[in-house]
Amino acid sequence: MRVLVVTAVPAERDAVTRALGGSSVITAPGAELHRAGAFDVLAGGVGPAAAAAAAAFALASAPEPYALVVSAGIGGGFAPAAPLGSLVVASEIVAADLGAETPDGFLPVTALGFGRDRFAPPPALVREAADTAGAAIGPVLTVSTVTGTAARAAALRAAHPGALAEAMEGFGVAEAAERAAVPALELRAVSNAVGPRDRDAWRIGDALAALGDAFGKTAPVLEGWTHHDRHRG
Repeated sequence: MRVLVVTAVPAERDAVTRALGGSSVITAPGAELHRAGAFDVLAGGVGPAAAAAAAAFALASAPEPYALVVSAGIGGGFAPAAPLGSLVVASEIVAADLGAETPDGFLPVTALGFGRDRFAPPPALVREAADTAGAAIGPVLTVSTVTGTAARAAALRAAHPGALAEAMEGFGVAEAAERAAVPALELRAVSNAVGPRDRDAWRIGDALAALGDAFGKTAPVLEGWTHHDRHRG
């Protein structure tokens, strides 16, 4: 079986492939895949639309089917539950800003009668991957605009109690995976705190190192995620 890993940028992709022992490049329609053993790693672009398009192209054009899709990369963590350098595995992949602003506040797209606003990865896989990587488990929010103020961070906390992290691609990857009937997982290494934007406080290098370490540890878990395992719950 094969695993598709979708990151936003090449630095994240390279952190993953280094941990997997290096890779060879395969050109596919609309994508450049870096193959490392059972893993195909793709830098699909920033944001949910780019991530969804890249993942969908890869899933549709693969010569052999994928058994699992992983959205991976760095992201913001909600302090104190997800401090800098820590790892988070998503219990839910949530489209946090997909909906409508109203005089009474934000309404998710589901309240408008359309689509869905979250995906739930297989719980058994979430637990096993988190235990192996030493990661926290909780909702990861997908946003199209990264949080840069205390007010926005507070609003997200109020709307999504228990959320551990935010990033920009997970929901797009999960949407593509759902349409291909393939389970999806999201794994994030925390590079900054969700809140006021302070680039001097970011720890991108540490987060990339943590991301690579996580894949080095969880690769056997992800590769061994068989069809039987998907139904363990």
